[in-house]
Amino acid sequence: MSTHFVKLTQPTLKLVDIFNRWENDPDLIPLTRRNSNQSELGSRQIVTLKNLTQRLKHRYLYLIYDDNHLIGEMNYMIDPKHLYKKEPETAWIGITIGDSKGRGRGIGYEGLQYLEAKIKESGLKRIELGVFEFNIAGQKLYQKLDYKEIGRIKDFTYYQNKMWSDIRMEKYL
Repeated sequence: MSTHFVKLTQPTLKLVDIFNRWENDPDLIPLTRRNSNQSELGSRQIVTLKNLTQRLKHRYLYLIYDDNHLIGEMNYMIDPKHLYKKEPETAWIGITIGDSKGRGRGIGYEGLQYLEAKIKESGLKRIELGVFEFNIAGQKLYQKLDYKEIGRIKDFTYYQNKMWSDIRMEKYL
């Protein structure tokens, strides 16, 4: 199998369909977006060509392929308002392995190493991210890549009948 990454510059309707599938997958919703209550866990988010194009104005987005099969995406933005530590020239990262066949195979690890290299090439020296408290696999992945916890935002997201913290982590390049 050959994993490779492609920078997204021009969204297509096919990508819109795939992003809609991932963003509304009941297994991914708790991991990829903040939810205030049970009903939000079941709510749909609609991705359009217009709003996917808008994302590219504020994010650098990379598609993750396993051979020629699109299995996920990863992205970063620079100095968003939601940084825990307001340090200028910080990249905020996110990753979604949308296709279950791509999970648990080290593709996220490989993808994040690639994303870190792109961030470093851009001249940024710091990365920050958030991972929900119940996402143990995500925490282990980030720790394996030398991210360190810098704080927690209590009662941040709802899952399994309770509120969970958002763990904020950082890494200096």
